[in-house]
Amino acid sequence: MNASFEQTSYTPEVFARPWLAAGALFVREESVLLVHKTYGDGWDIPGGFVDVSEAPVEACRREIAEELGLARPPRRLLVCDWAPHDGTDRLLFVFDCGELGDESAIVLQDSELDRWAWAPIESVEDYAVPRLASRLRQAYAAYHDGGMLYLERGEPFVAV
Repeated sequence: MNASFEQTSYTPEVFARPWLAAGALFVREESVLLVHKTYGDGWDIPGGFVDVSEAPVEACRREIAEELGLARPPRRLLVCDWAPHDGTDRLLFVFDCGELGDESAIVLQDSELDRWAWAPIESVEDYAVPRLASRLRQAYAAYHDGGMLYLERGEPFVAV
């Protein structure tokens, strides 16, 4: 029998409180859609941090609407990546968002983004920082395999 939180001597400070982020993977042939952010690390997939009491899938839907001006529901989870960064644990969700469709319908959020591009998956590291490039390669593989992966720091978890 498990004790409830109230029955333990734990305080909230002992539990992990990771930041959550959700991103959208759009695939066209051998390429993935990237957006260029005007802050931070430059190229990324559409997405962002999850708000308080918001489900990651809803955050992904919201971010697609905010960043691309498109109403697209995520179809399925491709990867969940535990990725500590700058002393903060992060859980990063990447969702399959289907085909992009009419590219002329994209309206970039100009306060955060200045352009978008299709990046060939074989050279995604030319666009993205290494931790993101690795996560995108794994998400792309899951997209084609029909599976879902749990990652740690962008790499598949391997039990030892």
